[in-house]
Amino acid sequence: MSDVLSHFLKYVSFDTQSKDDVEAVPSTEKQRILANELALELKQMHAQEVTVDEHSYVYATIPATIDKKGPVLGLVAHMDTSPAFSGTYVKPQIIKNYDGGDILLNKETGLLLKPSDFPDLLKYKGQDLVTTDGTTLLGADDKAGVAEIMTMAEYLLSHPEIPHGTIRIGFTPDEEVGRGADFFDVKGFGADVAYTVDGGGLGELEYENFNAASAKVQINGSSIHPGSSKGRMKNALLIAMEFQSMLPVAENPMYTEGYEGFFHLDGMSGTVEEAHLNYIIRDHSKEKFEEKKEIITRVAEYLNQRYRDKTVELALKDSYYNMKEKIEPHMYLIDIAKESMEEIGIEPLVTPIRGGTDGARLSYEGLPCPNLCTGGYNYHGKFEFIPVQSLEKVVELLLKIVEKFSKRNLKKTDNVSCLISR
Repeated sequence: MSDVLSHFLKYVSFDTQSKDDVEAVPSTEKQRILANELALELKQMHAQEVTVDEHSYVYATIPATIDKKGPVLGLVAHMDTSPAFSGTYVKPQIIKNYDGGDILLNKETGLLLKPSDFPDLLKYKGQDLVTTDGTTLLGADDKAGVAEIMTMAEYLLSHPEIPHGTIRIGFTPDEEVGRGADFFDVKGFGADVAYTVDGGGLGELEYENFNAASAKVQINGSSIHPGSSKGRMKNALLIAMEFQSMLPVAENPMYTEGYEGFFHLDGMSGTVEEAHLNYIIRDHSKEKFEEKKEIITRVAEYLNQRYRDKTVELALKDSYYNMKEKIEPHMYLIDIAKESMEEIGIEPLVTPIRGGTDGARLSYEGLPCPNLCTGGYNYHGKFEFIPVQSLEKVVELLLKIVEKFSKRNLKKTDNVSCLISR
């Protein structure tokens, strides 16, 4: 078993699901358990300046092995898993030498992971896959990133003869609920630039992401006995349905791709008396993003004019912004990542993120931070999988990036030999 796979299987055994609508960071106490475990492992590896702060951010340093001062490189991943699907009692399955057919995830339910539904599976025929058992998510988002960074750190710390500059490691809580960068100590982190390791399939390289906002809608109705409600009942559920129907039909996640944005109804609940709608609003274009916020505001205003008495209460909150403008002055980060991929046999795929990462917030706080792949697919659900060989290849990629950063410090250096034990 490879080192990175061992790390990964260990970390997914920790339930670190975050929770929305909680002000505290971390939003769940169980995230602290993995944070403390990672700090312990880093200390055992002899990393320096290992700390876990009150909000469960983990920081550590891999000290430089060269004298010449150069840029400090940061590597960041998040520890929490999505609240969209259970992360309790994850039971990963290893499919050896995948044959390209359907994969039985769960004998009791007959659940299948099928290439007809998920064609990306066929890219990995002949490789080893880690899947769920069909009852939970897997947690590769982002425990794959955590495992890959930890394996890289372990390798460098056990090979002090490899030339490299100072490397800072950061693991964050609550990324999945948009709070991952809330208490990240950018100044104390001390990196000049960084990468998040929080992407998808092997080769993904991203420096553009959505502008993002949340919209919470409360509909205030009036419940009257249906037998005597004519002219008096105000059904909050029906008004909520009306609210949704007034948003652009085509600007829905199921109809969009690439740079196209959307309104996503993420939650709906209520009674005749009161109903609640939770939306996320996304667009790569700042102009179109602002237009979307104006549209949802006008819908609320119209319904208030129609039904009066503050029937609709809308709370809009920006979450993060497209990091593109913050990365463009530092495009050498993208060049280094692309060159590193090409040199180790990965085809770079520069794509916009149809989501966000801690790196978006961190870039706006002064730490340019594009996003690297982890190798995983189908995040946040029971069909999640990751090839073992992709886990290993991302470790090799991180070491190659470290090598290239060391060459920014030295006129000449030996190549880093990446040997990932099997």
